[in-house]
Amino acid sequence: MDRPEQHGSSTNPRTRRGRLRLLAASGVAAMSLTAGLATPLNPAPHEAEAADGGKKTLTVAVAQSVDSLSPFLAQTLVSTSIHRLMYDFLTNYDAKDNSTVPAMATEWESSDDKLTWTYTIRSDAKWSDGEKVTAEDAAWTFNTMMEDEAAATANGSFTSNFKKVTAPGPDKLVVELKKPQATMTALDVPVVPKHVWEKVDDFSKFNNDQDFPVVGNGPFVLTEYKRDSYVKLTANKDYWRGAPKFDELVFRYYKDQDAAVAALRKGEVSFAAGSPSLTPAQANSLAKADNIKVNEGPGRRFFALAVNPGARTKDGEEFGDGHPALQDAKVREALFTAVDRETIVDRVFQGNAVEGEGYIPPRFGDYFWKPSAGQKRAYDPAKAAELLDDAGYEKNAEGKRVGKDGKPLDFRILCHATDPNDKAVGKYLQEWWGELGIGLKVDCLDNVSDPWAAGEYDLAFDGWSVNPDPDFVLGIHTCAALPNKPKESSATDNFICDKQFDKLYGQQLAEYDPAKRADLVKQMQSRLYDTGYMNVLAYPNAVEAYRTDQIKSITTMPQAAGNIYGQDGYWSWWSAVPADDDAESEGSGGLSTGAMVGIGAAAVLVIGAGVLFGLRRRATAEDRE
Repeated sequence: MDRPEQHGSSTNPRTRRGRLRLLAASGVAAMSLTAGLATPLNPAPHEAEAADGGKKTLTVAVAQSVDSLSPFLAQTLVSTSIHRLMYDFLTNYDAKDNSTVPAMATEWESSDDKLTWTYTIRSDAKWSDGEKVTAEDAAWTFNTMMEDEAAATANGSFTSNFKKVTAPGPDKLVVELKKPQATMTALDVPVVPKHVWEKVDDFSKFNNDQDFPVVGNGPFVLTEYKRDSYVKLTANKDYWRGAPKFDELVFRYYKDQDAAVAALRKGEVSFAAGSPSLTPAQANSLAKADNIKVNEGPGRRFFALAVNPGARTKDGEEFGDGHPALQDAKVREALFTAVDRETIVDRVFQGNAVEGEGYIPPRFGDYFWKPSAGQKRAYDPAKAAELLDDAGYEKNAEGKRVGKDGKPLDFRILCHATDPNDKAVGKYLQEWWGELGIGLKVDCLDNVSDPWAAGEYDLAFDGWSVNPDPDFVLGIHTCAALPNKPKESSATDNFICDKQFDKLYGQQLAEYDPAKRADLVKQMQSRLYDTGYMNVLAYPNAVEAYRTDQIKSITTMPQAAGNIYGQDGYWSWWSAVPADDDAESEGSGGLSTGAMVGIGAAAVLVIGAGVLFGLRRRATAEDRE
């Protein structure tokens, strides 16, 4: 979910739905200059401009609610994206090629046995309240996640193998491991200020949304928040990498995606990306509008069906009301065999997606996996019917599938009310499964996270944004990710617990050889595919739009042809240059003006024809939604 919105990553991915793609990342965003525009934060824009000295505000339209502003709890894509702006990680990903680049740490080294890692913490960084950033902040963050179950909710998989974390000096962080861990230069964990967070009593309830400004050390500082309305951040003028070009960044919530697109047309927002992408109809329409540019690139998300295998806690306590028939592998296989992925790509995404196969999008070529010819579930309604017969669910006189108890086979599927793709695919599933004699209720809700965590669903539309290192999105399917108590928030995606998958997960985590690790990751995807609890339908392209009369240039990730919203970093919003800024954008952190969207990338909308440059069926590959 990037649950369903999920993280994508870990900055996770969990929208519960978290959803990911081929080359880099996908997302939804919008920017706007405050001058001359009326917004919830600026009801009298002309007067406000005079009063505040003409601050330049970039407004991003989002269709997802913030689940928490605590980096220890947040899992939705919008929340984890905001945390990337508020807090530095030890390392970051280069926008060019996803390689590791310095962030809070300037350099790192491991012992010969790979069990001790030493990081040098930069000396030129400080918290927004003026306090110096030190290794003790990182040590406290990691130790808190190791010692407090609630603090490990979102990103605990990164520290579960940590044995001891110390800060022998203000610029030295030492992490001792129980066994080798290949993710030590990809720890997607926001580091928080110890002097602020050590006062928190209960990490399970603290949402970091009461006292403003919120102390951070990233390129932006959180200054205002209103639930399901907006999040406002102010540029950190003292950020070590350099201050952002926009003075303010606002994420404004739109329950209806069409309303967000309308706001973009009017200039009320400068960037919109949908939930997480614009529909083909919206993109084609916007391509014809003045002062609007549509950007399309390979996505980092996947769009999938998730089955409730039976919700349970780590100690085996069952809860929820998932349909027991779905614990039968033949029933799951029958459902997935009766899904036409080609139709979904052609008719729902109108070609702006790649047909789904493995769990990791083709954008991440080293880890991308495809089932073998004999393993792949091709669309075959006749075979699906045979599987249901074999499972003991035969048709009655009315054409309904019934079990041995005489009860009809009817399912529910959780659907995001703000995602038009969920609704469109839901109609096809009702048709395809209805022909098999199965009933399906498409339950579209504004909040899918609560019933999801409670295990009160049969199937759900799922999706995550995948990070360059796939460890996080693999870890959410391990037994260790299950909740400690019934119905509580946890790292698990949909309660999968498979010992064979867990064994492979441990092996890949300890493998430093890139080729061997990639092979293990592919074996994990094969196992996940065969168990039939996840069915990846498509890898949607990242399709988003922004106003060229408000944004002069902005960095995509990857730079050659990538996404703007939901990046594995903060490059887009940090690099964005206002349209009325005469100064050239200054590259930093491996970025260059020539690679920015304003110049035009390979995968963009062909405006003259009003037709998207399709990345359809391309073999490429993150918070749940």
